[in-house]
Amino acid sequence: MRRVLFAATVGVLAMSAMASAQDAGPVSLGSRLELLADDYLIENLSGGAAFRMHHPVPREIVLDHNEPWEGSGSGYHTVFQDGPLYRMYYKAWHLDVLPAGGVNIPHDTVAAYAHSTDGIHWVKPHLGLFEYEGSKDNNIVWVGKGSHDFTPFKDPRPGCPPDELYKAAGYGEGGLYGFKSADGIHWSFIQDAPIMTGYAFDTQNLVFWDEVRNEYRAYIRDFSQQNYQGVRGIRTAISPDFRTWTEAQWLEYADSPVEQLYTNQVQPYYRAPHLFVGFPTRYVERGWSPSMEALPNPEHRHLRSSASDRYGMAISEALFMTSRDGLHFNRWNEAFLPPGIERADNWAYGDHYLAWQLVETESCMDGAPRELSLYATESYWTGNSSRLRRYTMRIDGFVSIDAPLSGGEILTKPLVFEGTGLALNFATSAAGSIRVEVQSPDGQPLPGLALDDCHDVFGDALARPVVWKEAAIGPLAGQPVRLRFVLRDARLYALQFRANGG
Repeated sequence: MRRVLFAATVGVLAMSAMASAQDAGPVSLGSRLELLADDYLIENLSGGAAFRMHHPVPREIVLDHNEPWEGSGSGYHTVFQDGPLYRMYYKAWHLDVLPAGGVNIPHDTVAAYAHSTDGIHWVKPHLGLFEYEGSKDNNIVWVGKGSHDFTPFKDPRPGCPPDELYKAAGYGEGGLYGFKSADGIHWSFIQDAPIMTGYAFDTQNLVFWDEVRNEYRAYIRDFSQQNYQGVRGIRTAISPDFRTWTEAQWLEYADSPVEQLYTNQVQPYYRAPHLFVGFPTRYVERGWSPSMEALPNPEHRHLRSSASDRYGMAISEALFMTSRDGLHFNRWNEAFLPPGIERADNWAYGDHYLAWQLVETESCMDGAPRELSLYATESYWTGNSSRLRRYTMRIDGFVSIDAPLSGGEILTKPLVFEGTGLALNFATSAAGSIRVEVQSPDGQPLPGLALDDCHDVFGDALARPVVWKEAAIGPLAGQPVRLRFVLRDARLYALQFRANGG
């Protein structure tokens, strides 16, 4: 992300910039939703307008991984909604640090399953599929190769065979294996050999069908001396059939330092699938210092370091990034989900790994619209279990362009739209407002659609129509225009031209 847009820039509309934008041609939006999470639509910010990233709000613990086949190392969660059911998959694992040094792993890693009817209250069903210590009374859904990071998805590809309606990827000896299932519960290998080899794969690796580009896309972990100076990073590969893959390429970042990145959690945003969102885990080794000694549970931190120094002094947190091609990403360098206020077992290695995929859930406030739920690990590698906490945030609410009461402006690049109206995902104060001016590509207000012609937009809604006093924007569909937004104590998250009004 070009950092000029993340400061409160005082802008002057340069004719040369406008001319170059016109030379490139207008941005074709159609009627798709556009998040204001990058500068794709933005020509200029001025006054007090600036991008702002928002943080998820912590809610309740939804799972305690305290079953005998689970434990302190459980993680790499996958969550998705499947009709009326929410499904969850995760690795079930336990590890102890021995007082004399070293790590004890009392049972093999297995993949486990939970489900929910609301995304909030979760059940570990008794599946009766695999035996653990003489009993099949458990929620184990897979054992053996691939259990390390068993990561399923429901395949929306047209013509997908019924017995492959659910697919999964998981790392095992020899490479990344592919799996298939007709019901999301009973799984088998999609082929005997790995579907991909030659990379480290030592974290949660994932695959999904990209319905916009009509291809499978994988995001995997690897190490590279050349690209990342020996640190962990993310690669991506594509496939037409889930079985044969291109050589994986390193992700590229617009303006971010070299950092250790563990999981990636890349996914097409479900409301705007042309846009990829990702939530990689940043891993930081801070070293021993007075602040490190002051963090929670120092005795256990030192015990972990007796096995490997980094186990005790490393800290993890979640980041946020977006992409429009799946390869080049704008990554926020500031934390999306930082460790937070110090509690008994946080600020530790393994915390705040976000689950793959976002889901919609009901709001905890009566009458409020639905919201996004995200899930993150905590208390990792402590005691006999680890836990999964739910977080919530506004739909489309990862990033907004904000302005104070003194005002700020957004000017878009020339764009072409379809539809009869413009709707905004926005929030203002009681005194705040947003007004929109529609301009010609050279910056001239169009008759009836100037700033003074626009009724103030105020409130807090996910899809509020913009209304002008005597004109409408619909007749301009298919023609290049610019939008000028004037914000006062307001934030703008997303916009959409509506195909059928709005």
